[in-house]
Amino acid sequence: MNTTTPSWPSSWLKGFLEVAVLAVIADGETYGYEITSRLDAAGFSGVKGGTLYPILGRLEEAGHVDTEWRAGDSGPGRKYYRITPDGRASLRERATTWRGFADHLTSLLKDHS
Repeated sequence: MNTTTPSWPSSWLKGFLEVAVLAVIADGETYGYEITSRLDAAGFSGVKGGTLYPILGRLEEAGHVDTEWRAGDSGPGRKYYRITPDGRASLRERATTWRGFADHLTSLLKDHS
């Protein structure tokens, strides 16, 4: 875990975590533990399975990711996630929306840091 990362308010995490998970999956086929590790490395530590797996379920239900169960080499199987074309389109749209939102907030906060 990255101990130098600030503890972000949970309400902030709820607002962007789905798009962050989709961005991690867009980088290549992956599974749950690897997703949380990538989020942690990016400065978003502490994402638990109880938060992550419902997000993955929503992304799958929306058709943004495909899944495949694979047997484990020395343990239980893993469910792998890969982004779909609809997921890539959604990620592009959400990234554009997020950048606009962040730009507006940064503009409002420029005199208060």
